[in-house]
Amino acid sequence: MKDSMKKALNLKSLNKSNVWDIQENDVFRFWEAAEKDSDLKDNVRHYAEILRSAFDIEEILVDKPEVIKKYEARGFKIGQVRLDEQTKVKWAVKKHPISRVTDLTYENIRHISAAKLIEVIDRNFGGGWDSLSQSIQDIILSGFDISTTTLPKDRLRKPGGMYEKKVADGFEVLEVPKGLWVEAIFAKAKPVIERPKLMIENDEDFDDPESDEDVEIEDHYNDPDDDDDYDEDRLTEESYRTTIDEDPESLDLEAAEVADDDDY
Repeated sequence: MKDSMKKALNLKSLNKSNVWDIQENDVFRFWEAAEKDSDLKDNVRHYAEILRSAFDIEEILVDKPEVIKKYEARGFKIGQVRLDEQTKVKWAVKKHPISRVTDLTYENIRHISAAKLIEVIDRNFGGGWDSLSQSIQDIILSGFDISTTTLPKDRLRKPGGMYEKKVADGFEVLEVPKGLWVEAIFAKAKPVIERPKLMIENDEDFDDPESDEDVEIEDHYNDPDDDDDYDEDRLTEESYRTTIDEDPESLDLEAAEVADDDDY
């Protein structure tokens, strides 16, 4: 990682991905800078969780020279951090090693080089690319372009062949012997592609109270209702039409029944 990019980071901007870009000394430097912020006390647990995703952090309870030396012999860096206004502790910090394929994660895969990846793969298996679990392959493929070829030993590095072209294109190579044949695994880091931000035209018009001044809303509250022009004299026979289609014959029958009832 470039120094300029590292300087742009701080304790607040760290996440479980970019935390892999910093080293042990940066942990203490970032924490010291954050001690000036009033909200450090409320976020100590959050910051520590982010750091622990990439570092082993142990609190030194017995602060003696012989104890410190044992930590340093194990590769730890020692420093003091302030947790709040009254509490200071001494930490032993060491970055998680990436030495096995099981150490690879989606968070750290883009923070190692192709050469480091080849070293990790070579240290962990001898069965070729297909001997890796699908989950490990998916993690590797999220950060690297991978291609393989299996050829007889005497044909693997044939001039003008795939091996020569891949190396010329910047790929790192791991050769896995398989009897009289060799499997070549080519790895190259994928370029980091920044996602384009969503652009909204005239976004200044959104959430602007003053923009409502240009919108005219018609007020019809005091307008006379349509029913105010209602005239009973205008009622006609059509006003009492029914939605039921009546059968003239059935009406005659009902009229006859009514007439019979009147006779009683």
